[in-house]
Amino acid sequence: MANQKITTITPTPAAWQRLLLVVAGAFLMAVNLSTFVYTAALYPGGFTGLSLLIQRIVKAYVGFEIPYSLLYLLFNAFPLYISFRFIGKRFTLYSLVMIILSSFLADLLPSYTVTEDVLLSSVFGGILNGISVVLCLFADATSGGTDFLAIYFSEKRGKDTWNIIFAGNCCILLVAGLIFGWNAALYSIIFQFASTQVLNLLYHRYQKSTMLIITGKPDELSHIIYDSCGHGATKFKGQGCYKNEERCLLYTVVSADQAPALAKLLRTVDPAAFINVLKTKELAGKFFTRKND
Repeated sequence: MANQKITTITPTPAAWQRLLLVVAGAFLMAVNLSTFVYTAALYPGGFTGLSLLIQRIVKAYVGFEIPYSLLYLLFNAFPLYISFRFIGKRFTLYSLVMIILSSFLADLLPSYTVTEDVLLSSVFGGILNGISVVLCLFADATSGGTDFLAIYFSEKRGKDTWNIIFAGNCCILLVAGLIFGWNAALYSIIFQFASTQVLNLLYHRYQKSTMLIITGKPDELSHIIYDSCGHGATKFKGQGCYKNEERCLLYTVVSADQAPALAKLLRTVDPAAFINVLKTKELAGKFFTRKND
């Protein structure tokens, strides 16, 4: 399975597309920091939130402001090493572009108040943060920090771990609340929740879907599943109750982002196929996952 040649239905974007997505994600993240996050004194979570928390602690108790870019780059040094060793070299390179560009833009862009309503800043800031991260993930890169860890453990465990990362971010908010008061910390939970929901809504690579396919062409469809996704299928023979004709049920599990395109592809070969797609909560066993480059 590891050496198979797969003509994937979710190919990696071209180099220029990846760079464009990364630059767009970096710019959007920096703009979000300079507007909603700074205005409402929010803590985005991950190494971004940790960098802001340390920056604000040092400024409050020492009177010296450490550049955000310096802290963010330092915190990302070890995760970048982990990514380079275990996730993918090009993946790490594009992620490094995102980290450097977003951190320096956050220091260079002037702060601008879009709204003074903290709740609005929390909601829309979280949405923008989630979109910026998703843009990087679409480019097969990441915004850095805990995203590296989320992707690493997602590939190891076979399920998405964004909600686990969200729970870890609450520890940062606990410290921020104890030091600077609970208003900003509690509003930051709304920010992080909105960001996590955008991730879960728009990015499905580490989510799984079970496909149940009733067809009269099981061999042709099973070959399509394997050739396009790298996943096998299990065939069950049965009989349709309406026409009493022999039918086969194909059972397979694919990545959630592959399911819609695969269903469409299968129906081009067998327009009469009946396809039921179910959300898979957890998966145990061997499952082919396209590796990051």
